[in-house]
Amino acid sequence: MISTAAPQLQRISDKVHAGERLTFDEGLYLYSPEVPLGELAVLANLVRERKNGNLAYYNINTHLNPTNVCVYRCSFCAFRADLRDEKGYLMSDEQILDRGREASENGCTEMHIVGGLHHQMKYDWYLNVVRILHEAYPRLHLKGWTAVEINWFAHLTKRSYREILTDLVEAGLGSMPGGGAEIFHPEVRDQICEHKADATNWFEIHRTAHELGLRTNCTMLYGHIEKPYHRIDHLVRLRELQDETGGLQTFIPLAFLPENTGLDHIRRPSAVEDLRTMAISRLMLDNIDHIKAYWIMLGIGVAQTALAYGADDLDGTVRHELIYHDAGADTPEILSVEDIRRLIEEAGRTPIERDTIYREVIRDGADWRVGEPIEVGA
Repeated sequence: MISTAAPQLQRISDKVHAGERLTFDEGLYLYSPEVPLGELAVLANLVRERKNGNLAYYNINTHLNPTNVCVYRCSFCAFRADLRDEKGYLMSDEQILDRGREASENGCTEMHIVGGLHHQMKYDWYLNVVRILHEAYPRLHLKGWTAVEINWFAHLTKRSYREILTDLVEAGLGSMPGGGAEIFHPEVRDQICEHKADATNWFEIHRTAHELGLRTNCTMLYGHIEKPYHRIDHLVRLRELQDETGGLQTFIPLAFLPENTGLDHIRRPSAVEDLRTMAISRLMLDNIDHIKAYWIMLGIGVAQTALAYGADDLDGTVRHELIYHDAGADTPEILSVEDIRRLIEEAGRTPIERDTIYREVIRDGADWRVGEPIEVGA
């Protein structure tokens, strides 16, 4: 029980303890300054441990951003480049395969593939990225192409989302990341990324992926021009999709980093705001099993603390991350497994290496295999 709570917070606490769903208005109330952050943490941790016990997950992964040239000019993005920009690049097949070899040699189980939408590259080039990596390194799980990229591929080919996703699965795609969600509400989305796939298309693509058996992640970019109302709207929309399909496996709240963006006058979110958003996300998304504290964006200390605010996953080693470091992330380019396990243990949690779809990874020297799916609620 919450001894210092206002009546409304006490009612919310009672609902959380009873396993009942919070309403939109209750979620919005949790952003009120009168709700103590520590008491919010207690409630979020209750849900976190109900779903995942004392476990905290990580994986050994690498990122691949095959190009940063992009037709879109999203105001929050520091990664993109125009075709003739000095920083613009396009990786060759050889460079892409070298990244796959490096990942394989370093024990990675996952490659996270996202990038710019290079207007001179045809759909087959994007499809080929998946195909050549899967053929050369079939054990490497390819988590690739956000809904925004799938929408672009459909635009290039005049084909349906189902056809595009079927192509990618046949080429070796294993799952989809959750990027491109940003903020769904048009009051915000029309200002920060007006030309790219809107919320309706994002949901249609993820719904179609789930129908084809692909698991996907989901995200929310917060701390820019949106308000708490827009964040709760975003979370409720994700919750409704999960009610419908059950295909969302992990939610990642992404703190906006303003450096080198068109919104560089905005101060980055504080640690308090990060932790409040993490906890509220855990409480609102009662039907999504995992909440990730992405250490690249949050910073190592806040990500570690988030394991007591609803998060159960720290992501992974994250080799070659570019997108958020271009926006001013001052975190390391990579963390070792030893560092990640230490961070988890210092937070009082039990570290467990997972693959992309949450099966335990069992290692024997340089070799590894996957076990059974990790039981949620253990």
